[in-house]
Amino acid sequence: MSGTGTTSTTSTTTGTRTSTTTDAQFEELTAPLRRELLAHCYKMLGSAGEAEDMVQETYLRAWRAFHSFEGRSSVRTWMYTIATNTCLTALKKQGRRPLPSGIGQPPGDPSTPVVEDRSRDWLEPLPDRLVWGEAAPDPAEVAVVTEGIQLAVVAALQDLPPRQRAALVLRDVLQMSAAETAEALGTTVAAANSALQRARATIGEGASRAGRRVSELTDEEQAVFARFCEAFERYDVPAVVDVMADQASWQMPPFDRYYLGREAIAQLISTQCPAKNPQDLLMVPTVSNGQPAAGMYFRGEDGVHRPFQLLVLDIVDGVVTAVVGFFSEEAFRQAGLPAELSG
Repeated sequence: MSGTGTTSTTSTTTGTRTSTTTDAQFEELTAPLRRELLAHCYKMLGSAGEAEDMVQETYLRAWRAFHSFEGRSSVRTWMYTIATNTCLTALKKQGRRPLPSGIGQPPGDPSTPVVEDRSRDWLEPLPDRLVWGEAAPDPAEVAVVTEGIQLAVVAALQDLPPRQRAALVLRDVLQMSAAETAEALGTTVAAANSALQRARATIGEGASRAGRRVSELTDEEQAVFARFCEAFERYDVPAVVDVMADQASWQMPPFDRYYLGREAIAQLISTQCPAKNPQDLLMVPTVSNGQPAAGMYFRGEDGVHRPFQLLVLDIVDGVVTAVVGFFSEEAFRQAGLPAELSG
């Protein structure tokens, strides 16, 4: 694909593309959609890495077909149609990505050693740095991209069959019309509406647990987040759970259980966390899924702190209601966090 702005005839491995439009025109019309398409693919797939791949595939398919785009719908609807169907094809080959609370098991016993389950693909975080890079995002664009991106919402979406998932995201999250949704799904308006109704009935209140986005945090809630991080750095477990709701949840994929309530969480941290002393853990604030998050670093025997967990918090009404810790160095990289901290 050329950036020269000239009319092009481009050979590809799938054939020859002859266009009466320019690559520059394609870029001008579609590039502004890249961030929101990444968020859309993430909601569909529950994986940041797979979402990146699907966005790349979407743009390749769109570029190859751009000469046949006749403007019967908006470029945005056309691109979402391609992205949605690219994701639906991918979902035929994979299962859903749950959190531990979504696999039908009871809460875990914090006195029992945690157990990894690598047999399934777990829901992944979407660090905001992966979406925005180093650019300062426009508030209007942030509102579009982060709508429905919170972990609790995306986890609830994973309970839906793929086409119902797509219908719900397109209608309720992206506010597309019934006709646009039907076009994106390649079906009738009646069928798209039916899929939407079934999706809404399945999720019910499942996504209502979502915590506040960073932009929505009150001063008090920002202070709660700061106290949470500071308590971990002091390794003050009572102070950690003091900012949490009575029935807060804690889960850590790929470990297969979740934990409910302050007492269970305090016992889990006290007995299962390798940290024992102040400064064993260092916390670097960040943003993931539009929510307050922190890279937790653990101090090794050489005194260097290395990535341990990326924690994503739900904060509601001034307390932490849920924490998901992701044991993933890739998530640290995606969040633009350092590979190690000294001192």
